[in-house]
Amino acid sequence: MDIVFVNQLQIDTVIGVYEWEKSIKQTLVIDLQLATDIRTAAAGDDLAHTIDYAVVCEKVQQLVQAKPLELIETVAENIANLLLTEFPAKAVMVRVGKPSAVKAAATVGVEIRRGQW
Repeated sequence: MDIVFVNQLQIDTVIGVYEWEKSIKQTLVIDLQLATDIRTAAAGDDLAHTIDYAVVCEKVQQLVQAKPLELIETVAENIANLLLTEFPAKAVMVRVGKPSAVKAAATVGVEIRRGQW
């Protein structure tokens, strides 16, 4: 299985359970892995036969910024569902980090895997 990946996609959005978080934007740092077969794309040097990571980033950004949420767990699930339904991925890994959540930590977050690894 081949992997198309995106590392450290930074998206500013309203996220959090505390009242002070609901009135500000915070940066989420997102890593993605999409499992797919890239052999046809590589053989023909043709973007149409693979997953366009620029389109992935654009759609993920639109999704994350569409409405305020409280939990990064919800963000991760929403992204996984988007990737599995809109792209030819057999499985996905989504990691959502929230660097500003815990002062003593560089970042905290969740990582989920969905689909058939």
